[in-house]
Amino acid sequence: MLLTRLASCTVHWLFTMASKPKPHLLHKGGAAALQSSAKRARTMSSTSESSSSSFKDAFGNYANYLNNLNDKRERVVKASRDITMNSKKVIFQVHRISKDNRDEVLDKAEKDLASVTEQYMFKLVKELQGTDFWKLRRAYSPGVQEYVEAATFCKFCRTGTLLNLDEINATLLPLSEPSVEPLQINVLDYLLGLADLTGELMRLAIGRISDGELEYAKKICEFVRDIYRELTLIVPYMDDSSDMKTKMDTMLQSVVKIENACFGVHVRGSEYTPLVGSSEPSSFLLRVSDVEI
Repeated sequence: MLLTRLASCTVHWLFTMASKPKPHLLHKGGAAALQSSAKRARTMSSTSESSSSSFKDAFGNYANYLNNLNDKRERVVKASRDITMNSKKVIFQVHRISKDNRDEVLDKAEKDLASVTEQYMFKLVKELQGTDFWKLRRAYSPGVQEYVEAATFCKFCRTGTLLNLDEINATLLPLSEPSVEPLQINVLDYLLGLADLTGELMRLAIGRISDGELEYAKKICEFVRDIYRELTLIVPYMDDSSDMKTKMDTMLQSVVKIENACFGVHVRGSEYTPLVGSSEPSSFLLRVSDVEI
């Protein structure tokens, strides 16, 4: 019995000693764990630094891109303002037209328009050629619309016809370098400029009526009617047409004003009876001179 208890105690002591961790092994395992943790920390630190550096570089590139884009937008806005101002001068020059100085006025206006193309449109083309110029459309659209208005106004007064979009873009093509994509006026800016043209034609028609050129005013009236009728069919199918719809209302007002002016002169002119010795009515509205008796 004593031997059995002694054997049991011995076995228990041996088992306890075997399961108890050795101090030197524990120390060795802890050092390895600490070394591994330090290595992981250094790896994570170097990865974090490289990642932070790449983010800084990326955001630096984005900042440079946006700064350059904003600088270009400012230059484009300035060029657009110059085009608008000088195109208006061309339009004012055309409005000086009369029966006596028609060719002289139109020659001067066409010369001024060519100067606008060579100087101010050239600057705009140089800024936008070969780039995604549609991103800056809002910056240069007002100037382009005014340029279209001036060019089409000169063409109508010279030939009585409409200057189309292909003809305008053909004049801008020599301004671009052959190796890059040229700046071309888009359809929307052309139509917006064409809508503004009807207002200038209305003013021209009223001026021609006061100068006795009723037939010329009637021709303008028919031309403006045609533009309005054709645009009425196109505008409902345009995606970005908020500006165009606003200008269509103004265009209709211009058509009505020309029609009323032509109709009023025609009706009032027919009320005058011919003077003795003349088969034509003597009316200050029609600028027919009185017959000397």
